Amino acid sequence: MGDSQLARPVRLSGVMMPRNRLLPQIASGAWRAGFAAMLLSLLAGPAAAQDDVAAAGFQGYLQYLAARARADGVQEATIASVMAGLTENPRVIALDRAQPGAGAAASVPAFAWYRRTHVDAARIAGGRRQWQAAQSELGAIEQRYGVPANVVLAIWGHETNYGSYRGDFDLARSLATLAYEGRRRALFTEEFLALLKMVDRGVPRSRLVGSWAGAFGNPQFLPSVYLRVAQDGDGDGFADIWTNRTDTLASIANYFRDAGWRPGEPWGVAVEVPAGFDRGALSTSLASPRCPQVFARHSRWRTMGEWRALGIVPKSGAWPADSVLATLLEPDGPGQTAYLLTGNYRVILDYNCSNLYALSVGLLADEIAR
Repeated sequence: MGDSQLARPVRLSGVMMPRNRLLPQIASGAWRAGFAAMLLSLLAGPAAAQDDVAAAGFQGYLQYLAARARADGVQEATIASVMAGLTENPRVIALDRAQPGAGAAASVPAFAWYRRTHVDAARIAGGRRQWQAAQSELGAIEQRYGVPANVVLAIWGHETNYGSYRGDFDLARSLATLAYEGRRRALFTEEFLALLKMVDRGVPRSRLVGSWAGAFGNPQFLPSVYLRVAQDGDGDGFADIWTNRTDTLASIANYFRDAGWRPGEPWGVAVEVPAGFDRGALSTSLASPRCPQVFARHSRWRTMGEWRALGIVPKSGAWPADSVLATLLEPDGPGQTAYLLTGNYRVILDYNCSNLYALSVGLLADEIAR
């Protein structure tokens, strides 16, 4: 580039600045590589500028993430091994923007349809086979963590069909893309940093493959969840939730215990609601700070004894103790199937905050145990 070209001004964000003044400013700080590449693309001409500026911005953000990781004590070798060659993934951005809540409000699918596709014969049979194959492991896990084996298996079956599919996206690339894109920047920045800490603790880079949204392994944990609850169930020194059944089941059980599962209490029960039932008198005005639309569909809390006094009876099976608190949910509206849901149902919602998800996990667990 000649001196005459450097003397000609360039416009950035509406400000005219001589090139020979702009380059020295860009050449310092964590963002210098990104800005330098952006400037060169502008000088090369408008055809290549847009893609080059986008790539430069992403690379600049990677430098910010690297600085955050260093401040958190992540080793330099880890940062280099995970970040080498990372580029933005437009497919991940498209998938994220297509999610409910990313744009216009989406209607809730009918639960009857969702149940048919998620509490199906294949998943039920698969869960029963796993229970037979791992009886001693599951017994020890239930005794240690207080979470029923059928509930643990239902999560595994629901998340990855007992490990038959776990995703094939590069997790580092996905999480860095989602952090840079910005819709949920705080969340995905922390998850990217947690991923680096996993590698620092000995998780091989080759294991960092999973869903487009950053979940991985048999239970589809996010990196921060892995760091918090993953268990070395077989005592070999490594919490392997990718290929080790014992570690997978112990890690799911530990998640539920950590979220407040109450041993001996069911997740809920299907019930019959009498004709003329006054639902308005039991509606709640409380707004949940987490997934408010999910919890807004639940009634006020009442004891099982109070629900019985209101004429609500179980469709089948044992009625929980009268002192157990529960809320009423009619997922497809009055006149359809209804459920009384305990505090343990809220633990399932902690895993995935969707009534359709939590109901189907509970019902799959019941079917596995029959």
